[in-house]
Amino acid sequence: MVQESDWAWEFSDGDTAVALPIAAEIFARPADAPDVLAIFRPYPSDEIGFDIDLRELQGQERLDLLCEFFSAIGRRLDKPVLMTSEMGQDPVLGFDPAADRVVLMADPRLH
Repeated sequence: MVQESDWAWEFSDGDTAVALPIAAEIFARPADAPDVLAIFRPYPSDEIGFDIDLRELQGQERLDLLCEFFSAIGRRLDKPVLMTSEMGQDPVLGFDPAADRVVLMADPRLH
């Protein structure tokens, strides 16, 4: 998906840029990205887990970037992409394939 998108990407081993390895190798070795760091975690085949640092997403432009990221993954897989709070179980924001957009999934006043 990364290679097919127009996203800027780079994979490096230390300070050396290298060819994009297979997914299993990537999951074992997350790397920084210039704009937003998304660290993907290996999970069962029916689930994709990743962490993002919300401090990197301050302002509307950065929130739009997060929504575009969720939408791209959700559309490609035709599945919901859900965001929970750290250590949380209930989604607060996510891409809804039926609505084809990112939606608020919890009332923020309740958290």
